[in-house]
Amino acid sequence: MNVLVVGGAGYVGSHAVRALQRAGHIVWVYDNLSRGHIEAVDRELFIEGDLEDRHRLRQILLSRGIEAVLHFAAFALVSESVDEPALYYRNNVIASLELLEAMRESGVKKIVFSSTTATYGEPRVSPIPETCPQSPINPYGFTKYVVESALSDYSRAYGMAYAALRYFNAAGADPSGDIGEDHSPETHLIPLVLQVALRQRSEVKVYGDCYLTIDGTCVRDYVHVCDLADAHVLALSALKTNRELVLNLGTGKGTSVRQIIESCRRVTGIKIPFTIAPPRKGDPAELVADARKAFEVLGWRPRFTDIDEIIKTAWNWHCQHPLGFESRCQGS
Repeated sequence: MNVLVVGGAGYVGSHAVRALQRAGHIVWVYDNLSRGHIEAVDRELFIEGDLEDRHRLRQILLSRGIEAVLHFAAFALVSESVDEPALYYRNNVIASLELLEAMRESGVKKIVFSSTTATYGEPRVSPIPETCPQSPINPYGFTKYVVESALSDYSRAYGMAYAALRYFNAAGADPSGDIGEDHSPETHLIPLVLQVALRQRSEVKVYGDCYLTIDGTCVRDYVHVCDLADAHVLALSALKTNRELVLNLGTGKGTSVRQIIESCRRVTGIKIPFTIAPPRKGDPAELVADARKAFEVLGWRPRFTDIDEIIKTAWNWHCQHPLGFESRCQGS
């Protein structure tokens, strides 16, 4: 298929581009580079532009003969969404609606949407099934929930087929080490811990150690970014016979913050200091996926299920690119 990947220069998007190419799809990347990296994609595939530019989007969809869209173009910092909700409603909701309208006007009827576990808010069950009530507690989660709702309405009214894939904690990097995680500011735990190993930070802050978990620290389900990318390819194929798919993507295994730090110590061979800080408001004690539906519907199975193996790929990326994609620009 001819596929347009919006937000394809970002972390998960760039890995999905590679998975699509391996599966034989013809891929184009559409990104405004506000948070993505041109170094993460083949420049010959790249088109710079904003999602809010519906006219440009429609031209691209028609001129490239696009048959399906993968949508990764969202902002995803919880604290930023609380401080700047207007930014999130404009980028995550309004721009997504412009994309859907451009697709509708161009006759493109398939879309795979990057959603999130944040739509569940603070669930009272674990592992979390797709049937768990969605009660987002921050603007980021709510904007993703709104787009999921729009996709459902567009599917019923206009015949669009969609898959909404609710990620748990994306982690790791392509095993080649040439693309990986590079955010500014960095908020994800594994890169923060590895930055301490690289002596770019003095220590890691652990937010709370009195949760009702295995060691008192928060537990999360870490799913490798390449496994997420593979799930998008499978979901795209599944839209040939399914109109609406809503699926969790996770391993079903929880790992605590302390266990992540211990794993990073094993992988790097470096003692990584940490300090305990007060818990952050709204941090659920445990978020672990019930991903059986993705296993059954897509035939998807995560290849990376051991946390040390996931972290090894991240460490490989960070060692080769200690300054992220900027390292490549400086020739290091």
